[in-house]
Amino acid sequence: MAKAPKENPTSVTGNVMFYSNPQPLSKDKHGKFGVKPVDKPFEFMSTQHFIPITAPEFGAAAASVPIIFAGDDRSPLAVMGIRSGENLFVTDGQFAQDFYMPAFARRYPFVLANDADNERFVVCVDEDAECVTSKKPEKMFFDGADASGFTNEAFQFLQNFERDRQSTQNMVARFKELDLFEQKDMHFQGQNADGSPSERQKIADYFAVTEERLRGLPQETLKEFSENGYLAVAHAHMISLGNWQRLVNMTLRRAAAAQAN
Repeated sequence: MAKAPKENPTSVTGNVMFYSNPQPLSKDKHGKFGVKPVDKPFEFMSTQHFIPITAPEFGAAAASVPIIFAGDDRSPLAVMGIRSGENLFVTDGQFAQDFYMPAFARRYPFVLANDADNERFVVCVDEDAECVTSKKPEKMFFDGADASGFTNEAFQFLQNFERDRQSTQNMVARFKELDLFEQKDMHFQGQNADGSPSERQKIADYFAVTEERLRGLPQETLKEFSENGYLAVAHAHMISLGNWQRLVNMTLRRAAAAQAN
């Protein structure tokens, strides 16, 4: 269970994407804090071209971005750009509304930290987030001695996210056990200033689940996958890979606009 401690009993260690100064949320320290509207609410994610994603999100995200598995852990990632440091879906701090934003980003500026000593998760907030303020916040973190309705909604979102994250780890472990992943790569070829094709470049090495490997599973395993939702997740992942061309087109349009300016 996630809790907002009254004291500050735990320290936050390690690095989490987006968060520069996550601190345990407490009434003593953050009683006058909350969030305010900012001009560029999604600027914090503008340089991240990969964002972690959970299995329950695959269906919604598959229509927007490629979903890949990466690294030894086969971590599922939503691909938001094909050039390092460029999120194609964020422009001037605004996220393109027609596309799916992963829950990993939607939870910001809140995050859960694992307090191993007390065997619990602690709710933290990034104190350096532009939207976090103690000067006339629009939505307070606390209402008197208790967490505000806004904060309680954030707690629930974090708990749901942690549940989905753990279930995703279990799914990936099952996929690895059954050797469902194949190594893939993606290449990109743009244009030179004179309109000629530029040198072909590899933009991603990743792992994917393939239809061939799914078809090779025993019927009892396919039945298991159908019942626990893994089959739907795998198919959403495979469908999502058709979005690589969207990212290529968006990159070319952005590059052309930059040259024109």
